[in-house]
This record gives sequence, structure tokens and C-alpha cells, in this order.
Amino acid sequence: MGKLFLLFAIMPIIEIAVLIEVGEQIGGWNTVGLVILSAIVGAYLVRQQGMMTALQARQKMQLGQLPGQEMVEGLMLVVAGVLLVTPGFVTDIFGLALTLPMIRPTIAKAVLKHMQVHVVNQAQNGGFSAHYHYQRRDQHQNNDVFEGDYEVKSEDKDDDRPRLDR
Repeated sequence: MGKLFLLFAIMPIIEIAVLIEVGEQIGGWNTVGLVILSAIVGAYLVRQQGMMTALQARQKMQLGQLPGQEMVEGLMLVVAGVLLVTPGFVTDIFGLALTLPMIRPTIAKAVLKHMQVHVVNQAQNGGFSAHYHYQRRDQHQNNDVFEGDYEVKSEDKDDDRPRLDR
């Protein structure tokens, strides 16, 4: 509850105070121009980084890997886009930090680690009724994964077992 209060009550007050201070230093119209410019540049950065993250996710999926980090980074880019389009300089700083390719992967790794610990804790505390195991195709020891189609044909009326034909 305290975090939501901070987000919705204190943050706008800080933003307004910073906008007023910047407006007094460089003028009102210049401040408005900077806010609009930051939104345009932010939208461009989020789009560029989003396409790069989507490409990385596609490459991982083609290798048979889960793109967990890329999914978290994509979510972070959505948050960055909202922060950069929101009028204000403080939110722009946080949004810009989330778009930088030097900072975003580090934060994404920390978020993934936190999520894994949370899921493990939930499972240990009986929070899940079933445990699922994911194993990539190239991790099978005997390469016993086969893909194919089959059709069930029953020609004998005496034999109730379905027959598989290739």
C-alpha cells in the first residue's frame, strides 16, 4: 500500500515541483518543448530497443530456448515507454534508464532471479498443486523425440484395437 501511495501521491508532486523549477530557469515554453522532445525521443528509443529485444527473443526461440529475459526486458520497455511519454523530467530519467541497453539487462536479470526465488518459495510452501518440468528437445539423452502424423484405422470388425499406419 505504501508503494502505491508513493507512486500516485508523492511522484506527481515531485514532478510538478521539478517542472516549475525548470520553467523558472529556462522559461515555460522551453520547458514544454523539452517535455515534448523527451516524449518523441523516448518513443523512438523504446521502439528501437523493442525491435532489438524482439529479434533476440525470436533467435532464442529458434534455438529452442525460453526467452525469459527478453520477455522481462520487453515488459520493462513498455514501462519505459509509459514513463517517457508521461510529462515530467523525473519519470523521463527512470524511463531513459530502462531503455539503455547497458542497464536494462542487469535489471532484467535481477527481476528474473527474484521471480525464480518467489516461484520456488511458493512451490515449497505448497502454493502449487502440480509441478511442471520443462526440458528442451536437445536435452533429451536418447534423442527419443519424434515428430509425425498418424491416422487411426480400424478395418477388422473383430479386432477392437486401433491400428496405426504410416
